[in-house]
Amino acid sequence: MQADTLISGAEIVTHTGRQSGAVAITDGRISAVIADPREVTAKRTIDAKGLMLLPGAIDMHSHHREPGFTHKEDIISATSGCAAGGVTSTFAMPNVQPPPNTPERLRDMMGLYEKKAIVDWNINPSAINVDQLEPMSKLGIAAFKIFMVVDTGRDYPHMPGIGTHDHGKLMAIMEECARVDVPLMVHPHDQALMDHIEQQYWARDERDALAYAKAYAHADGVIWDSAIGTLIRLQRATGCHLHILHTQTRGSVAMIREAKARGQRVTCELNPWALFLGCDWKNIERLGSYALSYWVQEQHVPALWEALNDGTIDIIATDHAPHTREEKEPGWKDGWKAHTGTPSTQEYVSMFFDAALAGKMTLERLVEATSASPARLFRLARKGRIEVGADADLVLIDPNASFTITNETTLNKSGWTPYAGKTVRGVIKETLVRGTTVYENGKVVGNPGTGHQAVADRRIPVTA
Repeated sequence: MQADTLISGAEIVTHTGRQSGAVAITDGRISAVIADPREVTAKRTIDAKGLMLLPGAIDMHSHHREPGFTHKEDIISATSGCAAGGVTSTFAMPNVQPPPNTPERLRDMMGLYEKKAIVDWNINPSAINVDQLEPMSKLGIAAFKIFMVVDTGRDYPHMPGIGTHDHGKLMAIMEECARVDVPLMVHPHDQALMDHIEQQYWARDERDALAYAKAYAHADGVIWDSAIGTLIRLQRATGCHLHILHTQTRGSVAMIREAKARGQRVTCELNPWALFLGCDWKNIERLGSYALSYWVQEQHVPALWEALNDGTIDIIATDHAPHTREEKEPGWKDGWKAHTGTPSTQEYVSMFFDAALAGKMTLERLVEATSASPARLFRLARKGRIEVGADADLVLIDPNASFTITNETTLNKSGWTPYAGKTVRGVIKETLVRGTTVYENGKVVGNPGTGHQAVADRRIPVTA
């Protein structure tokens, strides 16, 4: 058979197993998965001997900062990091300016990606305007997003106009998401409890990054568990597909596991900071606000690994959230004045790959959590698998090579990574999006504007 590209000699790793063989690519899609590469005549052959071939990662939760905050990151820099990190589809979050909370704003934001994205993309618009959900749902989106948080002492990253902690408004949003059949991603947070907790810290004049970390983890993560308990009950009342973000406590895991056992349409994600950064108090002391995101206390970590491995946690997503050093530095004195979030899109696949090599999870489960499950749950028909007919979104990884993460090699626009100094096994050698190489041997070679919208197909039935 004839093909445009043939990848030969790699060990092919999918969520169902591993095999030796070759993958042929024609017109951007996988045209054959065969044992003998001699069956294919190709215009281009990639010799992948000694490498592993995985489906490209699908990152359902990433903050690209454009429009409005391009001093932190922009579409080109964010999708460059994706290419270097083995991410072939990335989904933008709505805390930008103006936020995508109407069809007109969403179309304008999509226009930016059409011109600038190097990998495939989509946008999770804000669900704050209930009457705008139906027209936005017709634009190929995979999910809506809502924040249950109102920042205290700052207006970013959880800015006004994209979130609510009013339970009646949340229920109305969930009802409409159920009606239009689009998943709702929720950043869980109990604002009333947080208002009470942080006042206790401030009364003791505890305001630095360490106090901030402790406040958000207060009482074994009560603000997270309270919010998630409410969300699960509202999901049961409305029937929407609820996707819970930032899973980080053992209590939350238990509630999500029970909801799944009852047959509720509840899914959730894990972010890399929960297992590689914020779970070590020494990192909080050393890096302050540069390590926050959130502090995940030690007692929660075994439950997170267990839930990731048994499928209670459905997917891994980055919560990639770059901020400048100037926006992080105030946290040494006042953690409530530093912008929260950490960059990770370029590092997370390799960090979890290294964890799999260390026995923390299987490579098959890694592929499922980063590729197959996101594609299935969010109805990305041709994404997330190595099968005939699927988009040729692929990543070649050298399992025998290691590298040290550094600030100098990070591609995020803010120029730093909290994982600097960490050495991991699993060097990404090449990333292909729909059969076109966008990253190769340490260089981004994809062109801005070649990424396509990863359109969700709601004709596909999903059992969450």
